[in-house]
Amino acid sequence: MPKVYLSPSLQEYNPYVDGGNEEYYMNLVADAMEPYLKASGIEVTRNRPDMTLSQAIADSNSGNYDLHLALHSNAAPPSDEGRYKGADIYYYPSSASGKRLAETIQSNYEQTYSDPSNVDIIPTTSLAEVRRTNAPAALIEVGYHDNPQEAQWIRDNIDNIARSLSKSVADFLNVPFVEP
Repeated sequence: MPKVYLSPSLQEYNPYVDGGNEEYYMNLVADAMEPYLKASGIEVTRNRPDMTLSQAIADSNSGNYDLHLALHSNAAPPSDEGRYKGADIYYYPSSASGKRLAETIQSNYEQTYSDPSNVDIIPTTSLAEVRRTNAPAALIEVGYHDNPQEAQWIRDNIDNIARSLSKSVADFLNVPFVEP
C-alpha cells in the first residue's frame, strides 16, 4: 500500500483576512483529503498542530513514505497585502520525482483553481519541507489568504482543493483515484 505524509501548515500565527488562520484552513484541507486517499488505497500519516516544522520533517523522515505533501496558503508582503493572487507549487530542483509531483499537482490544480493561468511550479532550495524530507516532496500554496476574494475562494473550495490534491497524489503514485 502506498504511503503519503501530509503536512498541513503549522502557522497558526498567519491570519486569514476576515478570520481564521493558515493552520486551521490547511488542516481542513488535509481532513478532506484523507477519505479520498484512503478510498484510493493510500495510507495517510500527517503532522500534528502541536509539532514544530523540524519535528514534522523528522516524523516524515522516520517513515518510509512515497511522498511528502506540504499544504499552505500564501500572504503578500505587508506593502502589497491583499493585492496578489495565484497558487504556487514548490519542489527541490535536483529532485526529478519532486518535480514530477509538482507538475502533476499543477496539471490537476489548474482544473480547480479560479485562474488556471496563475498556477505555477517553482524550484526552490530555501523551503525545508522540500529540501530536508527524504521522500519526494512538494509544497503547495493554494492561494493568497490576505486577499479577500482568494481567502473566500479557499473557504468555499476546501473539498475541491482536497479532491484535486488527492487525485494528484493518486496519479503520482500510479494508483486509481477512487471517490469515497
